Amino acid sequence: MTSLTPESAMPDPGPSQPSSPPDDNITSVFAALRSPRRLRTEVLAGLVVALALIPEAISFSIIAGVDPRVGLFASFTMAVSIAFLGGRPAMISAATGAVALVIAPVMRDHGFEYLVATVILGGVLQVILGVLGVARLMRFIPRSVMVGFVNALAILIFLAQLPHLTHVPWLVYPLVAVGIAVMVFLPKLTKAVPAPLVAILAVTVFVALASVTVPTVGDEGKLPDSLPSLFFPDVPLNVETFRIIAPYAVAMALVGLLESLMTAKLVDDITDTHSAKTREAWGQGASNIITGFFGGMGGCAMIGQTMINVKASGARTRISTFLAGVFLLILVVGLGGLVGDIPMAALVAVMIMVSVGTFDWHSLRTLRQMPRSETLVMVSTVVVVVITHNLAIGVVVGVLVAMVLFARRVAHFTTVDEVVHPDDQDTKTYAVTGELFFASSNDLVYQFDYRGDPANVVIDMTDSHIWDASTVATLDAITTKYARYGKTVRIVGLNPSSAERHERLAGRLGAGH
Repeated sequence: MTSLTPESAMPDPGPSQPSSPPDDNITSVFAALRSPRRLRTEVLAGLVVALALIPEAISFSIIAGVDPRVGLFASFTMAVSIAFLGGRPAMISAATGAVALVIAPVMRDHGFEYLVATVILGGVLQVILGVLGVARLMRFIPRSVMVGFVNALAILIFLAQLPHLTHVPWLVYPLVAVGIAVMVFLPKLTKAVPAPLVAILAVTVFVALASVTVPTVGDEGKLPDSLPSLFFPDVPLNVETFRIIAPYAVAMALVGLLESLMTAKLVDDITDTHSAKTREAWGQGASNIITGFFGGMGGCAMIGQTMINVKASGARTRISTFLAGVFLLILVVGLGGLVGDIPMAALVAVMIMVSVGTFDWHSLRTLRQMPRSETLVMVSTVVVVVITHNLAIGVVVGVLVAMVLFARRVAHFTTVDEVVHPDDQDTKTYAVTGELFFASSNDLVYQFDYRGDPANVVIDMTDSHIWDASTVATLDAITTKYARYGKTVRIVGLNPSSAERHERLAGRLGAGH
C-alpha cells in the first residue's frame, strides 16, 4: 500500500497553496483513511461495484461453462488480491468475458480440473511477462487505437444489456428509465452518495413495495452459500497436461494483460495520474494464480466496473477495489436472499449510463478534422471488437492497421533529387532525402538513370537514414546495376548509425534481395 511522507518531513507549501491535497486527488490509502469524505466515497463506490459484479460474474460463469459460484469466487479473490498487488489504484479486476471465452474450450473438452490448471499457468505466464517488461509495449499503441478501444467497449457494454431488455415484462422499461433519470439528475443536486447506488436502491424498493414481478439477480443463477476454500487441481504433472493447457494459458495471459494494461491507461487519463504498468502486469498474474488455487475461473481488469468505480462513483484508491471484493462475498454468501431480489432493471440502468459515459463522443465531433488514416484505425478497432466481442483482437488489428498506414505514409516522404555540377561533366550526384526502410527503399532502385549517367555516380545520403537490411540490399542492387554499365558508385554522407549498418551488411545480402 502507498504511504505518505510524514508532515514533519514535508516542505512548507506556502500560504498560497493548500496544506493537503483535495479529496479528489487523493490516491494514497493512508490519506484516504484520514479523510472522512474520501473514505465515504471509497466505501460506497466499493458497494456499488460489488452489486454490479454479481450478474456479470454469473453471466461469465455461464460462458465458461462452470457453476456461478466459480465466477463469483473468482471475482472476490481477484478484486481483493489485486488491491494489494496491482499498480493501478481504483481499477477493478474480476472474472471477465474475455478470459471466459478463451478458457471455455478447456472446460468443455477436459473438465474443471484442467480449467483451473490453465488459470494457474496463465497467471504464471503473466508474472513472467510482467517481469520481462511487457508493459513497455503500451507505448506502441496509438491514440486512435485507444479511442477505438474505448468506443468499442462502450458499444459492447450496451449490447450486453440488450438480452435483459428483450422478451421481458413491460414494467422493466419504465424501471430502467427511472434508474437512468436518478443517475442523470441526482448529481446535479448532491454528490454525497453515488447516484448508481441510489438508483439501485430506489428501483429495488419500488419493486418490493409494489409486489411486481420482474427479472431479478436471482434469476441469473444460484448464489453460493459458503466461503471459498483452497483447491488444488487433480491433473497429472506431465508433458501431456502442459500440451493441453499451454495454448489456452498463453491466450489467457495475453488477452488478460492487454485488457488490463489498456484499462489502466484509460484510468490514468481519466484521473490525470500515473500508474505502475509493470507492477500491474505481474500483479494480474499473481492474482490469477491465487484465484486458481481457490477454484476460480481467472480474470483481468473489468472496464465497465472500473468506470463505475472511477467515473460514476468517484473512487481513487485501492480501498474501493478491496471493498468491492469484500462486499461481493458478504452480499452473495451472507445476504444472498436480499441480493437475489434486486431487479436486473436497476443494474441494466447503471450499465447503460456507464456505456454512455465511457463512449468518447468528442471523437465523433472531430471526425471531419481527423486524417482519414486516423479515422480508419479507430473504425477498424471498433468494428473488429464489436464483431469478435474480443477487445484484445480489436486492439491488435488496430495497431497493425496503424503500422501499415504509417509505413505507407512515411514511404512517400522519401525523395531522390539530382544535384547539378556544371564543372564536372564526368560525375553525377543524387541527393536522397527521407527515412529508408522496406516500404520506402523498394522504389529507390527505380530513381536512377543507369544507362544515361556518366562514369562516376555519387549518392549523397546526408539527409536520409538507413533503418533496415532491405535498404542496404537496395543500395547493393543500385551499385550492381551501375557496374553492369562499367560505372562506379560512391555512397557518401551516411550518419554513424547508417554507416555502421551499411558497412556490416553491404555485399552480404545478395544484389537485389
